[in-house]
Amino acid sequence: MRKRRLTIVGVVLALVAAVAIGVVVWQRQDRTDLERALEFLPGETMRVAWTDWHGVRDELGADVDADSPGEDAQKLVDDGFEPDLTSGSAMVQSALALHEKFGFSPASVEWEALGQSDEGAVVALRLADDADFDELAKNLVALGYTDPAEEDGVWQGGIDLMPKIDPSLNPEFQYVALLADERMVLTSDESTYLETALETAKGDHDSLESVDDVASVAAAAGDAVSGVLMQGEHACQALAMSQADSEDQRIAEDLVADAGDVNPLTGFLLASQPGGEIRAVLGFEGDDQAEANTESRRRLAEGPAPGQGGDFSERFSVESAEQDGRNVVLTLDPVEGEYVVSDLSHGPVLFATC
Repeated sequence: MRKRRLTIVGVVLALVAAVAIGVVVWQRQDRTDLERALEFLPGETMRVAWTDWHGVRDELGADVDADSPGEDAQKLVDDGFEPDLTSGSAMVQSALALHEKFGFSPASVEWEALGQSDEGAVVALRLADDADFDELAKNLVALGYTDPAEEDGVWQGGIDLMPKIDPSLNPEFQYVALLADERMVLTSDESTYLETALETAKGDHDSLESVDDVASVAAAAGDAVSGVLMQGEHACQALAMSQADSEDQRIAEDLVADAGDVNPLTGFLLASQPGGEIRAVLGFEGDDQAEANTESRRRLAEGPAPGQGGDFSERFSVESAEQDGRNVVLTLDPVEGEYVVSDLSHGPVLFATC
């Protein structure tokens, strides 16, 4: 009888474990592309410029792919400038050269995440299902890159190689890594930092996904077409009102005092959504702080914009301000012709004050 009881207990525990594993797998599958991109960026990354190129092509109605003429790849980038969808990409100035010589470009890449830290920068690119990584490797050899000893190592280029290939190339493409199993291309302007990114992709270095404050903000980003994501420390510096002149700082202090509770940010995101809405996500230490900051951040976003000039209402209207766990989510309707994401991802930005 005791043996049977132990067997039943064992079966129950196995079922519980299986359910738990299933829940974790489902949660990981349910993540957005932005959340997945964090796996490939080192944990010390402070700023991420996000471009969902598949989403950009959908927004623009652009029927382009890897086989399209190079001029079409360049036109895609140009057409995305006015709606403020492409300015954060590392590929913008190099679209034509990448398309014609490397074999990937805005016309074919699924998404791009440009991660920047004090240690270096890395561009993470997810390619389409039918991307031919053997062909990409052949292209790199033909362009003059030195192939790595290991298949998933760093292809060595260097600053002198870039102008020989094409003067328009962004320095971020000096060094390249091909991860065929993940359909990923990683690039950087520093070989050693690209090695760190490779360690991150392999799970041997902490990724940005492991930074809870950043992961929480990314999870609240929705289906971001393009945007900027920052760790809290960087957001508090990059968006600080201290960058404004003394009179604007005085005005800002009065506005903040009138707005109510204002706590430091633990993360920040400003992103374009499908259809044109803008989502601002402000992260805080806990639910209580997020609840307290929901109304104050709304008030600040609806009022004057010292340091930027004029009022925020000249740039967007606040459609809603809601608490989402330890985040405050502001839904913004941009005024036509205003570059809300690119302009307000640099300080001073009063509603993102710390």
